[in-house]
Amino acid sequence: MTDQTMLKVEGLTKTYPSARGEALTVLKAVDFSLSAGDSLAIVGPSGSGKTTLLGLCAGLDRPSGGTVSIAGTSIGALSEDQRAAVRNAHVGFVFQNFQLIPTLTALENVMVPLELRGEGGAAREAEALALLERVGLGQRSGHYPLQLSGGEQQRVALARAFINQPKILFCDEPTGNLDGDTAHLIVDLIFGLNREKGTTLVLVTHDIELAARCRRTLRLKNGAVVSDTAAAS
Repeated sequence: MTDQTMLKVEGLTKTYPSARGEALTVLKAVDFSLSAGDSLAIVGPSGSGKTTLLGLCAGLDRPSGGTVSIAGTSIGALSEDQRAAVRNAHVGFVFQNFQLIPTLTALENVMVPLELRGEGGAAREAEALALLERVGLGQRSGHYPLQLSGGEQQRVALARAFINQPKILFCDEPTGNLDGDTAHLIVDLIFGLNREKGTTLVLVTHDIELAARCRRTLRLKNGAVVSDTAAAS
């Protein structure tokens, strides 16, 4: 791990209007930063603001207050297109529900981020196939999502997340829809790629064992940070 700051969050706050006209605060002045290659688990009870925090960190939503910087770029004042460009350049995602495109094959799904960057072609297709082989799906590259199990779909999503060699990988309950054995495989792949590529890892999870594999754990309750602890060395 280097000293380069890959994600910096300062005073991050998110409020929504309620039915009674009052502001509902779901995230309260959150602060933390992560270096290149670091790993952070965001934990807490349902409704504590975990997924909201993840979405704000990734630039999928705008905060009501505070700032987020990704790889040195403050994303708060950027347009949606500019934020999308930052995500495409620096960020990978693994979602609980996979979010594969059903009309595309496994290989085509992995190549979607490349197509968005205008970087198709035989060489990049070979990279996508190599990633599918890395996650054990080289022989399933021509299959569509409905022809794959949940664990296989999650592995396709993981390959897609790494195709652009992201500096930061965001994972939202990456094992939530998987059986125990498949979940262990996905976790090993995520942390293996984290080590090999030096990718900064930020994940939301209810899984205590998964959180324990991260270098740090950020615990939320009612939208506020109640603890920020480092793993025992």
